[in-house]
Amino acid sequence: MSQRIHRNIDQPLRSGLNREALWDDHDKGLIKCWEVGRQRAARFPDLAQQCLAGELPVLGWKGGVSRSLKKLEKYGSLKYLAQWQGLRGEDLDVDLSEERTLTCARTGMVVTFTPDRTKYFNQIAEVES
Repeated sequence: MSQRIHRNIDQPLRSGLNREALWDDHDKGLIKCWEVGRQRAARFPDLAQQCLAGELPVLGWKGGVSRSLKKLEKYGSLKYLAQWQGLRGEDLDVDLSEERTLTCARTGMVVTFTPDRTKYFNQIAEVES
């Protein structure tokens, strides 16, 4: 069953919500991550440009890459994906039940964004290539 979380980029940022509404509601915090990405895009246009160019820069959630590693594949958080979409000025469009794979245009690293936290928390330490 699809658990798609979608918000249009034209919708205003939400305000006045408590921690539970922001992080523990049906969207699992994805809307908040996307809103933070939208805000960061306005404050950090260079970061937004990197995202628009297809790069996966290091952000506050697992999924960003700063360099190529020996193993060119890794896992990342759906929260990263939501923030990245906000930085790009895109609609939020994430399915809580599916994985989505992107390739960083700068490093060539392949990142699979997954709802399974054990995949990205249990990754073996990254080794430089």
